[in-house]
Amino acid sequence: MSSDKDERRPAGELEASVMAALWAAGVPLTPGRVQSELDSGLARTTVTTILSRLHEKGIVRRERLGRGYAYVPVQDPHGLTARRMHTELDRDDDRETALARFVAQLSPDDERLLRDLLEPDLDARPGPGEG
Repeated sequence: MSSDKDERRPAGELEASVMAALWAAGVPLTPGRVQSELDSGLARTTVTTILSRLHEKGIVRRERLGRGYAYVPVQDPHGLTARRMHTELDRDDDRETALARFVAQLSPDDERLLRDLLEPDLDARPGPGEG
């Protein structure tokens, strides 16, 4: 029987935890500082590996600090979500179908929000004979 600490977690979950720690800090963090912020029992080498992978993906940038590095997010959480959405669209050969299915699965509130973002504000446009 293994303890919760010894069970493997999905890489995406670990990356999300590391990113949350970086965003919360608001300043570049070393792997050791990220490890202490997580307080999860992860080895520092594991945190370093996760940060290195995030750097390779372009999600964090690193700054030289002594003999090691400190890491900082390249984007805020919303920017990262948008980037992931673009990445998924770029992987699909049929972008139109992928977008159509995405839109078809939106909740009514999200659909309304998307329409508001895509359509110009009709109240702000000059009417006929104005402007």
